Amino acid sequence: MIAGRPKAMAHFILGASLLAGIAARLLIGRDPSSGTWMIGFPEPEILALRFGAVKSGAAAGAALGLSGLLLQALLRNPLASPFILGLSAGAGLGATIAAWLPITAAGAAAAIVGPDALVPGTMGAVGVLFLVFLLGRRGGVLEPLTLVLAGTVVASMCGATTLLLQSMMPPTSRGELWSWFMGQVPELPRSIPWWGASVMVLIVVVAASWKARDLDLASAGDDEAESLGVAIGPLRGGLFIGAGALAAASVALCGPIAFVGFMAPHVARALLGGLHGALVPASAVAGAAILIWSDAVRQGIDFGSGRLPIGVLTALVGGPVFLTMLRSARVRRGEWAC
Repeated sequence: MIAGRPKAMAHFILGASLLAGIAARLLIGRDPSSGTWMIGFPEPEILALRFGAVKSGAAAGAALGLSGLLLQALLRNPLASPFILGLSAGAGLGATIAAWLPITAAGAAAAIVGPDALVPGTMGAVGVLFLVFLLGRRGGVLEPLTLVLAGTVVASMCGATTLLLQSMMPPTSRGELWSWFMGQVPELPRSIPWWGASVMVLIVVVAASWKARDLDLASAGDDEAESLGVAIGPLRGGLFIGAGALAAASVALCGPIAFVGFMAPHVARALLGGLHGALVPASAVAGAAILIWSDAVRQGIDFGSGRLPIGVLTALVGGPVFLTMLRSARVRRGEWAC
């Protein structure tokens, strides 16, 4: 936390940013004839659609922010996030397989994001996390840059497999898959994925807040944490499952979205410091604010083929932030506390 800034002010900044993002998403639109931005209250039907997008962005953004925080705590790596480590790609592959199998078996179209996507998505995300965790170890020690490289390669392989499955689907199914794969914040969110993401966020906030002291101690190292009574094995298992389930819930609702899970914990950490009791809810709020603001801004960005996909926008913003941190001397020396 920045010296001299009271925590109340930090919480106010986060809350105000979220509320301002909600207001922006509800009020900002685009004139379809001229392409210019329009600010003001729309017709009730349009307002209802925009409120649906706010609901989707809040649930998915909070899930991504929390997933990123859990991964950074689990791996003690400030570069960790669901997208960078391949969790989003793994969840996307699992959800795509769930859509591809019924089409192959019955020759019928299947929904990409729906009630059946959460379980295979969670399996894909946790499977990728476990694989990256194994590949990122050198001499029994996790290395931040090796971990990022392993995540990038595994994510690329998952993405290539997803594209392969898409190419094997009927043409009528590919358009929906491609749109979903680039990320989207649905204005009419499906009930079960939205409730799944929302309930998962609530469960993880409660559980991680309850274990906040253990997370703080684990950040200092396994030996010190165990000497103070922290059960590292069960804690890591919970972080594994929680991070994977949150990433899958976000993918089931909005598709793979880059860098929100990376940026949100760092925004919360810059405002509130490194103690997880404050970081857990703050990361959820920061993730929701980032995704809702991104969705509001993209309403006015049109290159002639429709609004800019939200996954493209978050990658264009988050990519340079990630590269800046990657070049940080603190990261290379392993001095960045998570």
